[in-house]
Amino acid sequence: MSEKREVRLHNPVTLSKPNGYSHVAEVVSGKTVYIAGQVALDKDGRLVGKDDFAGQVRQVFANLNEALKSAGCSFSDVVKLNYYCVDRVDRSQISVVRATRDQFVDTQAPPVSTFLFVRELVGPEWLIEIEAVAVSK
Repeated sequence: MSEKREVRLHNPVTLSKPNGYSHVAEVVSGKTVYIAGQVALDKDGRLVGKDDFAGQVRQVFANLNEALKSAGCSFSDVVKLNYYCVDRVDRSQISVVRATRDQFVDTQAPPVSTFLFVRELVGPEWLIEIEAVAVSK
């Protein structure tokens, strides 16, 4: 008998209604996979989208997708996303992140999320780094 995945993404009525994410990811059963922070490097380690925030976001989500596939997962298994964006990116560009993310996740039950603005990332040309936690069968 194979183990099944059971995750409940929800928003307690005692908390404010979130905009585009869930407050709680309750993992009841399944395999947990942690994906290290991904940046806008291609498979050869070259930066994609120098000074292009939207281009970097697209590459980061593509990298996350590849990492998930390597563990036998997909974005439907993602329960948590952590975003680290350099503070020189205008906050109005968060909409770029959301629009790209929405091409990958279930927007009716989106993963729990944390979005931070930081002074810098390890690579000075990197504009965003995203890590993920997934739960699969």
